[in-house]
Amino acid sequence: MNSYELRQWQIKEAPFRPFDLAHTETILTIGNGLVGVRGSFEEGYPTDSPTTLLAGIFNHKAGTLVPELVSMPNWLSLTIHVNGEAFRLDQGRILGYERVLNMKTGILTRGVLWLSPNRTILRLAFERFTSLANPHILALRVLIQPLSEGQHQLRMTSALDGRILNPGNVDHWANLHGEVSQDQLFINGTTDQSGYHVAMAAQLLSTHSGEWADESNPRCPAHSLTFQLNQNEKATITKLVSIHSSRDTDDPITAARTTLEQAVEVGYDKLKLDHESAWYDYWDQMDIVIEGDEVAQRAVRFCTYHLLIATPQYDERVSIAAKSLSGFGYKGHVFWDTEFFMLPPLTLAMPEAARRLLMYRYHNLDGARKKARANGYEGAMFPWESTDTGEETTPQWTDPHPVTGERIRIWTGDNEQHISSDIAYAVLQFWQWTGDDAWFVQYGAEIVLDTAVFWASRAEYNAEYDRYELRQQIGPDEYHENVDNSVFTNRLVAWHMQQALNVLDWLHQNHPQAAQRLEAQLNIQPQKWQDIAQKMWINVNQGVLEQFEGFFDRLQPFNLYDYTPRTANMDWILGHEKTQRVRVIKQADVVMLMAILWDELGDHDFLMRNWETYYPVVDHGSSLSPSIHAWVAARLGLLREAYDLFIYAATIDLEDHKGNVRDGIHAACCGGVWQAVVFGFCGLKLRDNEITLDPMLPKHWRRVAFKVVHQGRIIPIEITNT
Repeated sequence: MNSYELRQWQIKEAPFRPFDLAHTETILTIGNGLVGVRGSFEEGYPTDSPTTLLAGIFNHKAGTLVPELVSMPNWLSLTIHVNGEAFRLDQGRILGYERVLNMKTGILTRGVLWLSPNRTILRLAFERFTSLANPHILALRVLIQPLSEGQHQLRMTSALDGRILNPGNVDHWANLHGEVSQDQLFINGTTDQSGYHVAMAAQLLSTHSGEWADESNPRCPAHSLTFQLNQNEKATITKLVSIHSSRDTDDPITAARTTLEQAVEVGYDKLKLDHESAWYDYWDQMDIVIEGDEVAQRAVRFCTYHLLIATPQYDERVSIAAKSLSGFGYKGHVFWDTEFFMLPPLTLAMPEAARRLLMYRYHNLDGARKKARANGYEGAMFPWESTDTGEETTPQWTDPHPVTGERIRIWTGDNEQHISSDIAYAVLQFWQWTGDDAWFVQYGAEIVLDTAVFWASRAEYNAEYDRYELRQQIGPDEYHENVDNSVFTNRLVAWHMQQALNVLDWLHQNHPQAAQRLEAQLNIQPQKWQDIAQKMWINVNQGVLEQFEGFFDRLQPFNLYDYTPRTANMDWILGHEKTQRVRVIKQADVVMLMAILWDELGDHDFLMRNWETYYPVVDHGSSLSPSIHAWVAARLGLLREAYDLFIYAATIDLEDHKGNVRDGIHAACCGGVWQAVVFGFCGLKLRDNEITLDPMLPKHWRRVAFKVVHQGRIIPIEITNT
């Protein structure tokens, strides 16, 4: 691989940027679907956020509003002393520095040339990975070489640091106990509310023998190895770590010990080789090749990488959080982001992974039914935010505004109900692409039908106009809350009801026993579903879909262009109350509907009128928005706008356009970027079980290539720009 090709697989930091620490920690996260590890330094740094997150390990601490992912003990902890001086980047002088994330292999490396306060020159080369071949194994290696004359004393101190807490110094552990056994460390504990048991084991291996010493406290088992090195002599230190929880085994302590022993026996080099091989398979399935645009190629791979490291490999009772496993934003909660943004790329390219994510929703149907009953409805009403239980976990209030101190009521958990149809959409898309009738009959159909039961109980009949309506809704545009007849929600529900009727007919024709079982289990009302599908009010005003009732008549016109350039969202600038009254929208709403239903809504001229109406007033206050606008702009033939929006979306985290990447990766944007290329620029569709393409590539893109899987058959797709 030449240097040009290599650049398109690398995220590089050089020189060290201490004021950008939180951003680089996020974008240099490594992971394997089970574990996410932020890119903090092994030796630590002031203001850093050493964070390891384990999928599905939530806890609701007494006194906090909602459950959150629990910070694991810091397995990276490895401090280095040379001649009694601690190696740290905030001390001494950095003579050279380079940190590189190789997205092709999922390996993070760091090279440092460091001058100590007493003028010892030390060369260090760090390397770490979270095994994709065995997600319970974490590995770290460092090469150390003193370059100054004489003999030097090196002391390596390794720890499993359980003193790392969640933001706000929230301690989720009921107990955390560490042990030291010469070259091995152990720590295990139980979360104080959810009762998850987690165990970690670590072993330090060295090419140089020396003197061991214990340096531990009950929450931070640690030990040190001291040895001598001459000028230019090299030593390699390897730290292998295992992690298990009660989510994957009844005995996490024994499992952690066994996994560590096996890892040590296999050795670092073989573990790394197996890890790289697994990444080769991942990229073989998911990579999009873009020739002629180095910026786009690298950014698309960055987005795909972060989607892949967040995708569960085995556990079908976890999903992908809005901030993946890269930070504490949204406390690790799962939103519609998964089904509309992250799941479609997996459905097309890695259907087994998509199936696991859909099974998370199936296993949590009880939580959705519980929410429906609590709100006076029937069927399955999926929560806006969910964790491990499947129950609603949306907080009811915001944190205080940093300037005004105002706290705002959060209504999304109550009234952003379109998520139930979003999930049904993802189920039907998966079934359409995979043709997996057995899965659909056993699992998927129940989701589609029971969410339709919910809508049948939720829709309100207006006898005066002989139509169905949905009041007190929140569409994707969350700047306007508790509106009546959100056109996104209404139109999607009408589509959902018709699809549910089609599913019911298909079951009766092909799987009558399953149809009878579901009809006996669920309150299915075909005639009412048909009425709702036909009579749901879809308001067309001024020749376009009206985003919600009163959007044109009641909201004040607003010149969004005056507020450029901006990083802050408009609701933050204007304040919550004023934003509710003006015609500025948060994100793709009608445009989102255009993306998923397209010509089912109307002809090209109708779609263009809608674009021209809503695009000028969208704030892109959510990272979910630019990629969808890029997709739709490409289909409308607006290639300049499409490309600009696409590049903005693809680099939203790399360049921190929103100024909040410190909180974690915008995972939905990552999935949206993949879709913008495949569905937008390449124009891929599945119609009547046939794949079609209608490419509209940017002029400088010479070639785009990727693979999709249709009903078990891998289909390579290549488009050249002529």
